[in-house]
Amino acid sequence: MSYIDFYEINEEAFSNAPVASKFFYNSAQHSQALTRMMYAADAMKGLAMVVGDIGSGKTTLARRMLDQLPDEDYEAAMLVIIHSAITADWLLRRIATLIGVVDPPHDKATIIGLIYERLKEINAAGKKAIIIVDEAQMLQTREIMEEFRGLLNLEVPDIKLITFIFFGLPEIESYLKLDEPLNQRVAVKYHLKALSLESTESYIKHRLHVAGAKKMLFSKEAVESIFRLTKGIPRLINTLCDNSLFEGYMLKKELIDAALVNNVGKELCLDESTREKYRETVASSVAKVEQSESLDEIDTILGKLTE
Repeated sequence: MSYIDFYEINEEAFSNAPVASKFFYNSAQHSQALTRMMYAADAMKGLAMVVGDIGSGKTTLARRMLDQLPDEDYEAAMLVIIHSAITADWLLRRIATLIGVVDPPHDKATIIGLIYERLKEINAAGKKAIIIVDEAQMLQTREIMEEFRGLLNLEVPDIKLITFIFFGLPEIESYLKLDEPLNQRVAVKYHLKALSLESTESYIKHRLHVAGAKKMLFSKEAVESIFRLTKGIPRLINTLCDNSLFEGYMLKKELIDAALVNNVGKELCLDESTREKYRETVASSVAKVEQSESLDEIDTILGKLTE
């Protein structure tokens, strides 16, 4: 038996893995962000962006947006930037592939020409080319920003041929300023914030309901603890709730209470006192390692740190 069986649900309610859009929680601010980005896509604004801290739900929102762009109206794709060392050549070839250019060459002038012709084909077919860029804070060079600006210059009379929607950490705003003309082209921007206490409770109830729970599995006090420990960050809420359900199953508790959540929060180093103690321990260990000349002593210090 697992906690899924114990709590009579159909699946994990709080997985942090990319999940089906059915788990998307349409909070007031996520709804506003999505509405603004859909407007930017429909009006072909050229460049729009959603900015949010780690775990605030940007990737989930990006996938939701992609799902809501109908194939008959849009040629839409998602570009995930997995590291900051991408080159202009890679970027152009990847974008070309995403919009349907077959086997794009490495020559820059040729690629841009093929992208332009393909974008005109898409426009002639009555569709709009949209590229959603996730983890956009990985775009960290002026050269890359200049390539995006160049692509935004591809247009026909009275209409842009492509729109980019950036989803990224707050650092993306600084990187955009590496190319001020591109920065000035951001037509729509939305800042995602953490969930409120009320939204945190609604979020938990939504995830449980979608997973098939027949009742609320967290007490009111437990929800308050979850909000305090996670500060309303969805990814941390998922982690804390998932671990709390597992511990609840181990203890055969039908209702997760605040005491259990607080204990799990300490184990996950989510409470402030534990985080501060851990930071002090790490700092002390680093200082000892720097002062030590014995490899055996260093191994002992590092061993205690990982206990």
